[in-house]
Amino acid sequence: MLACHNLTVRPRPGAAPLVHAATARFGAGGLHALIGPSGCGKTTLLKGILDILPSEGEILLHGRPLESRDALLREVAFAPQFSIAHGKLTVAESVACALKLYQSVDDATVAARIGELLQLVGLAERGGTLVEKLSGGQLRRLGLALELTTDPTCLLCDEVTSGLDPRSEDQILAVLRALVEERAKTVVCVIHNLAKLSQFDTVTVVYEGAVVFQGALAAMLAHFGIGDALELYDRLSEQTRAHWQERWVEHGGRWNGDHETLLTPARSAVRERPSLFSQLGTLLGRRLRLMWRDRGYVVLTLAITFGFPCLVVIFALGGLPQMRGLSLDQGGGFLETLQARAAYRQSAAETATLVSGLIIFQVILLCLMGSNNGAREIAGERALYEKERMSGLRPAAYAWSKLIYVALLGAGQGAWMTVFVKVLCQFPGEWGAQLAVLSAVGASMSVVCLGLSAVLQSPDKASLLSIYLVGFQLPLSGVVLALPPALVWAVRPFIATYWGWAGYLMAMTESRFYDAVVMLDKGWLSSPAGAVAVLGAHLAIGATLLFWGCQRKRWP
Repeated sequence: MLACHNLTVRPRPGAAPLVHAATARFGAGGLHALIGPSGCGKTTLLKGILDILPSEGEILLHGRPLESRDALLREVAFAPQFSIAHGKLTVAESVACALKLYQSVDDATVAARIGELLQLVGLAERGGTLVEKLSGGQLRRLGLALELTTDPTCLLCDEVTSGLDPRSEDQILAVLRALVEERAKTVVCVIHNLAKLSQFDTVTVVYEGAVVFQGALAAMLAHFGIGDALELYDRLSEQTRAHWQERWVEHGGRWNGDHETLLTPARSAVRERPSLFSQLGTLLGRRLRLMWRDRGYVVLTLAITFGFPCLVVIFALGGLPQMRGLSLDQGGGFLETLQARAAYRQSAAETATLVSGLIIFQVILLCLMGSNNGAREIAGERALYEKERMSGLRPAAYAWSKLIYVALLGAGQGAWMTVFVKVLCQFPGEWGAQLAVLSAVGASMSVVCLGLSAVLQSPDKASLLSIYLVGFQLPLSGVVLALPPALVWAVRPFIATYWGWAGYLMAMTESRFYDAVVMLDKGWLSSPAGAVAVLGAHLAIGATLLFWGCQRKRWP
């Protein structure tokens, strides 16, 4: 049913191979064990077949060479060692989401399939249980249920019984046997417990990256001259890989090019993948559900959304009398008043510094919120995304769902910051322009950090880089510390804090606050529209990183 010929697998292009010219055949409707010492290349072999890792060689399905790996993934599913599912979803919700992402099915069909799959894997009584509450064995069963949502003809399992107690291990193996006998599936399972080999139809032995035997358990014992499977690894260590490869070829392991014995009927129907918009709706619904169920995330997001504006107001309290006095002064022109009254000049200068500082403070806090919104959003669930993409999730649907969620969250935080601070601090200026500027700051920084999350594999690295990005915003903005003239326009286009500060301030041109600030610094200032345009360009750059990062394969 599934075969590989001279398959060489590398961790990355040009690197030394981890699997050397492996040839293996897995007959249809069988339960096949894949064994070998730790680090010998068992999982790597499966990932090479699935094109998770770069590989060279021939893959055959139903005895026919593949035209593309997409054709393989329509019929072959991969169950990783640990179940990949969101802990805050229930078992039934996880399966329902997978069904909606991978197949065009109506709600009635989804409900029926959930019950069928959970019954098959022995989780019928756990449909309402959160994934994070499941035991190790139950998680492995959920992983199998998720892979079966695509109704594959072949299932490749990576150590789905490892680390389980004997009872749970037997239960998983019973599920795999049921898939073979009752559902006519072909199952290949990487397994470490050699005492369980009698439950498999065939055994494939991998040693130092090479397939050195395939056949029934009895034939394996005879081939290696051992009386018990537990003696196998000691026996393998007695000779080199080349020796065992030559011995296998001598005993009939040579590929003869005859595919007829592998031919099995191809699937009569090809499942229809949901549209991009259908997948997008499913992903957005799942993200909102996860948000509300993660109390820690909700508390943190609400704390910074409502707490950061309070910090701005607290720092403004000491200067509010001066700000109100400046705004209520009914004397002549502001500049004439400053020339006539030195004391008032000093007060106005202090007020200008305060106002400018409060504006930049708002912008910096919004950048920090953006870092929190986007830095871990993709890197923290990269394994789940890669697995769902293998099963049929469109990268564009995933990227759009993250972009919409994070951009709206950041824009909402910017709008709230504007309203809260303007009302309590009585900042003058055009409401619409200031709302647009601070909303653009929140959205753009959130999406930029989201883009970093998409291109970096580690969530810690993405978070750290996002924090560095925010940390350099303040000094490089030139608002607090003057930049050398030669650097001003070299860095200014990339600094969100400058555009947020300048755009917000320029929306106050009819107020005396603006007169006071520009009296201290008459440098060039962007209009609110110009600031929003540049921040929109930042958002576009972040979105470009996002879509590019989601297109690239980055298995953890």
